Amino acid sequence: MSDLEMNDTIWSRLLALRQGAGEVAMTGAAYRLYGPIAGARGRFVLAQVGQSLDGRIATPAGDARDVSGRGGLTHLHRCRALVDAVIVGVNTVRADDPKLSVRMVKGLSPVRVIVDCHAELDGSESLFHDGGASIIVFRSVNSRRQPLPGAEIIDLVPKACGLDPEDILDVLTERKLNRVLVEGGARTIARFVEAGLVDRLHVAISPIIIGSGPSGISLSPIERLTGAHRPPTEVYNLGSDILFDCLLRLECTSDRKGQDIGVANQV
Repeated sequence: MSDLEMNDTIWSRLLALRQGAGEVAMTGAAYRLYGPIAGARGRFVLAQVGQSLDGRIATPAGDARDVSGRGGLTHLHRCRALVDAVIVGVNTVRADDPKLSVRMVKGLSPVRVIVDCHAELDGSESLFHDGGASIIVFRSVNSRRQPLPGAEIIDLVPKACGLDPEDILDVLTERKLNRVLVEGGARTIARFVEAGLVDRLHVAISPIIIGSGPSGISLSPIERLTGAHRPPTEVYNLGSDILFDCLLRLECTSDRKGQDIGVANQV
């Protein structure tokens, strides 16, 4: 396990790398963890999960506010500051009413992207009124056409299981939003993972036991452990939390990429 050393100088160099600086002299754990995100020039997809020791992200009633410790939350805000766009599903917006902004570290907030296949949001949610970063909402072409304050609505043709994650990324790429953070919920993250589109998966584990409640990632079931994901992984000490940095793209195969996997409205 690597201790994550971070200071203003290191973070400023990472932000410079994110802005396209050609030569940034960096070594150490912080660069190994954040450098691939900041330095990505083509499409790069990071999925991030903050969960308890027993794999829960909230109580059965939906309380998720104190699952991650301060180190885990700071890490999440660093990830937001290094990407161009952050994606969440509609249930995450409804349950958590998130700002999806950068507040705990220096840096710009990413474009906020919401997958709302059936147009369930009504515009009363706080992120539509907070004056923050731009908002893109993806809907099915079959949904009702209610506008949302300050948001760009993009209609996509749904597949069998919902909106296609690759269609979503293609639209973002057209807008030069290449570095993408998929932040939640569990089903949304799972669909990007199962479509073979996630380069790296960050799982931050906090020393808390919740006992029951929703899990961090809801992948399709497998019968045998031989079919389990076994990605190369590095482990980092965030202080309050422990982070597993999983390199998923190294294990992506053509048959997994060929699956027809959609993004529905579940968290």
